[in-house]
Amino acid sequence: MSRIALFLALNAALFAPAALAQTKTAPPAAASAAPTVDPRATAALEKMGAHLRSLKHFGLHADTAIDLVMEDGQKLEFPGTVDYKVRAPNGLQVDVKSDRKERQMFFDGKTLTVYAPKMKYYASVDAPGTIHDLLSTAQDDFGIELPLADLFLWGTPQASKSAIQSAVFVGPARVDGSVTEHYAFRQQDVDWQVWIEVGDKPLPRRLVITTTDDPALPQYAATLDWNTNATFKDSSFTFAPSKDAQRIQLAEVDVVVVEDKEGTP
Repeated sequence: MSRIALFLALNAALFAPAALAQTKTAPPAAASAAPTVDPRATAALEKMGAHLRSLKHFGLHADTAIDLVMEDGQKLEFPGTVDYKVRAPNGLQVDVKSDRKERQMFFDGKTLTVYAPKMKYYASVDAPGTIHDLLSTAQDDFGIELPLADLFLWGTPQASKSAIQSAVFVGPARVDGSVTEHYAFRQQDVDWQVWIEVGDKPLPRRLVITTTDDPALPQYAATLDWNTNATFKDSSFTFAPSKDAQRIQLAEVDVVVVEDKEGTP
């Protein structure tokens, strides 16, 4: 496999799972089997989304765990971390680390760069616009989905309530010392839960996504630690390659890739 194909393979599923807000809406069920949508749950989601959109800059650390299903149906769990530096509307830097791979993404409103620190390969493409524009460009053109992409979609028209088939308030809960309210939602092929901080800063503190169209029901979970007072310099969002870094091409998604492996760290 060429270096370019290898790099693309490594990034094809880098930022999974897909954003909840873009899950397709299921056909309406029969009236007798209509699921319950608790207005408290949808109101909490709207309040959280509005607060997220009001943030002009923030730092975020997430401890994550993702299930991978083997051919025989056995599930394996891989822990990891995600770290964001965000300055609205067009500054973003993200570090993704796990036992399997490490990636960095830089976006300054003009250029998107994806970097593999262990392999010393990076690719840069023109990407003018906002963070919201970047979500579509990265996914549609290059098959890259940002981790926790819903953090940038909640509170926008893309987070349509029509995709939600059921919504319930589970109850109060504590997440790393924060007092939260626990909500559970169902969409086509996806069940998801969110723990929202109580008070005037309704930040999501934990997120669990379950893929229901797979019999193994694999999950993605993230516990979120926010710094809404963080500020960043312009240089935080611009990639500066080291002398030993090698630039390669980031091909578009119509390139066929059949392998996803990384060499031993």
